[in-house]
Amino acid sequence: MKLDREEYASRRSLFLAKMAVNSIAILPAALSKIRNRDAEYAYRQDSDFYYLSGFHEPESVMVLIPGRAEGAYVLFCRERDPAKEVWNGYRAGPEGACANYGADQAFAIEKIDEILPALMDGRQRLYFTLGQQETFDHQLMAWMNNLRAKARSGAQAPREIVSCDDLLHEMRLFKSVAEIKLMKRAAEISAQAHIRAMEKCRVGMMEYQLEAEFLHEFARHGARHPAYSTIVGGGANACILHYIENDAPLEDGSLVLIDAGCELDHYASDITRTFPVNGLFSEEQKAIYNLVLEAQLAALAKVGPGHYWNEPQDTVVDVITRGLVRLGILQGEPEELIQHQAYLPFYMHRAGHWLGMDVHDVGQYKIEGQWRALEVGMVLTVEPGIYIAKDNMDVEVKWRGIGVRIEDDVLVTESGHEVLTVQVPKTVTEIEALMLKKVV
Repeated sequence: MKLDREEYASRRSLFLAKMAVNSIAILPAALSKIRNRDAEYAYRQDSDFYYLSGFHEPESVMVLIPGRAEGAYVLFCRERDPAKEVWNGYRAGPEGACANYGADQAFAIEKIDEILPALMDGRQRLYFTLGQQETFDHQLMAWMNNLRAKARSGAQAPREIVSCDDLLHEMRLFKSVAEIKLMKRAAEISAQAHIRAMEKCRVGMMEYQLEAEFLHEFARHGARHPAYSTIVGGGANACILHYIENDAPLEDGSLVLIDAGCELDHYASDITRTFPVNGLFSEEQKAIYNLVLEAQLAALAKVGPGHYWNEPQDTVVDVITRGLVRLGILQGEPEELIQHQAYLPFYMHRAGHWLGMDVHDVGQYKIEGQWRALEVGMVLTVEPGIYIAKDNMDVEVKWRGIGVRIEDDVLVTESGHEVLTVQVPKTVTEIEALMLKKVV
């Protein structure tokens, strides 16, 4: 499942319309990265570059120039090379960049030093995000300095450099109909993988064996890569927020926390579920789990037009703090405990993040110092959790080593919100029924 050429063309048109008059934007492709010796990691295109181009090859540079008579979209890329393509796969080449990816003009990447400075000459503003690729930064500065050195000959380097982020990341924050369809499909695949894990889980399995169930389910539906490193934390490992070793056995009587989502055509999904390895929650596990679920449902009620980014977080803090007092894990008045952040040893992250091409997607959370309003087309996660470290001597033994997080992907709609990952069971009754094959 992929977006079509028209989607990328529409994005470029909107970005060009937002650029200043007599400006130029330059975006380099992501670099290939060596895994070990001469073996590379699977290539993944830079999200900003891909968002505007749909072009997946390395060693490429996109140039956008509003109002240019020869065409606003110029792409530098690798030339066709049958000998290299035998080893590493098909290349579009400059001709394919125009025919298949909508470039108005395309040139061999080897000609960039010759052609790109001329395209920059006379442009007053350069849109370019410094600090992402040191080598390309130096190359760009060399072009700028060469133009400055030719000032007496009439050359003029751009007078200001402005990051692409303010324009581009605000665009990426609001998802189109086509993007939402793609993200829903990614969410469906990931949801089915979580269900599969619940069905396959057995006492004595290794964490990596459950991870393998996710990779299998992702790949068989066309999502060949996870959107991030899969977290499978059994027992006290669930209290390590970014635990990725996934090499411990799953023990009877423990919970397992799985944070996993696939990537589909560069769009991420992100789901967390926590469930008992043997299919049945203990009373203590159930109490913590239901408190997290209560916090999540309360936070979801704060997602929609008219609400602000911080409202789900504030709601989660309130519900969790009061619940921990109710369970005797915290002592004191909830308002005072919240003021002094007494919840932090048990809930130390925020309630969510933007979701899109990156699992922690781009977009400002505050505008002019104020939490931004939630608007139609935004996609975010809602993911409260409680983590009671196994060596936390301030709580009773029965609570130690319990870690729970519940996370869903949520689209802001005109009527409120839509949970894209609703297919995955998340009540105690639903989870136990699935794992024990009972009828609810």
